[in-house]
Amino acid sequence: MNNTSQEFERQWRILSRGAIDILPEEEFRERLAKSIRENKPLRVKQGFDPTAPDIHLGHTVGIRKLKQFQDLGHQVVLIIGDYTGLVGDPSGRSSTRPQLTYEQVIKNAETYQSQFFKILDKTRTEIHFNGEWFAKMTFREIMELAARFTVARMLERDDFEKRYKSGSPISIHELFYPLMQAYDSVAIKADVEIGATEQKFNLLTGREIQQDYGVPPQLILTLPVLVGLDGHQRMSKSIGNYIGIDEPPREMFGKIMSIPDSLIYSYFELVTDIALDRLTEIKAQLEDVSSNPMTLKKMLGVEIVSMYHSSEAGKEACEEFERVFSKKEIPEDIPEFDISAFTGKVWIVRLLTETGLAKSNGDARRLIQGGGIYIDGQKVNDENMEVEVADGMLLRAGKRRFLKLKNTGNS
Repeated sequence: MNNTSQEFERQWRILSRGAIDILPEEEFRERLAKSIRENKPLRVKQGFDPTAPDIHLGHTVGIRKLKQFQDLGHQVVLIIGDYTGLVGDPSGRSSTRPQLTYEQVIKNAETYQSQFFKILDKTRTEIHFNGEWFAKMTFREIMELAARFTVARMLERDDFEKRYKSGSPISIHELFYPLMQAYDSVAIKADVEIGATEQKFNLLTGREIQQDYGVPPQLILTLPVLVGLDGHQRMSKSIGNYIGIDEPPREMFGKIMSIPDSLIYSYFELVTDIALDRLTEIKAQLEDVSSNPMTLKKMLGVEIVSMYHSSEAGKEACEEFERVFSKKEIPEDIPEFDISAFTGKVWIVRLLTETGLAKSNGDARRLIQGGGIYIDGQKVNDENMEVEVADGMLLRAGKRRFLKLKNTGNS
């Protein structure tokens, strides 16, 4: 085997790891081999719509695959969808997404750019906002783009088909989303586009539209969808079952400890750098009924926190978790809330919302009904109770959020 063949096998082994679809596979292999032979990097694209301000672990499944391409010498191209974000990707949706304003999209995009580079090398990453081309298109050019796809083809999408048959509304602007994502590939001349499995229709549309515009069709690589903390739905900010990569170490570690045991292996596989041989060992341990999954879950927590903070932060977060939850102790550095404005007794729901432990009165009631509120270690069972707040009183919401009440008027 010559050096080119060895390099191809090495790259193929790395790039295909964890992939669900590689389309068309034979063409992908040929283009990768040619790239290596001619020392011409592939242009590898992924788009991100800034519909929320934070990148979470679900996003990192794709970003980490981009990092693998980057480390192998290929050119990573990130598309920030300031225009597609105004539409919202309909993939996997049973209803129309609420539309954001352009100002909201741009504000969210500001955080994306810094968070990308927790994983990618900034000096070797190309970034474009798709407003660079969509803002300049005339209405005639938009009609030309729209004419390249039929409604019948669009309704082949599983999500659109279900909504159409059930009589659920489909807005015209949603039909433009796959075409807009496809045109991004035309604009930057993508050789490869990666995305989650639910993006497959959009990625294949990119191949068709590129050919219509005389651009070599992109290759496609799809990746698994990361299941969120609830163990059922995809990780999502809107659902609230996410772990943000900018979250504090203790919060991040605590959330990882809350995932169902059934997700431990997939999290190791999809969002960590753990070696293949160690991954095989972890799978065997999880299948061994005599082993304790919590040991592996703590290892997972340390691994992920270390990736986005530091190894020291990972170790400290684990120690804090063990101290608070395994040994039932109170954490250090509890945030304080000034209660000097309160007079007399305070309705527990109001106390929770004003201290920020609950987002709303409804959220406060749900926390109480679920047995998640404690005052000085005592569970609160009555959502109508009134509390005589006192300096030094300790509130706890759920397993991880503590708050100490402080009367600064007494100091």
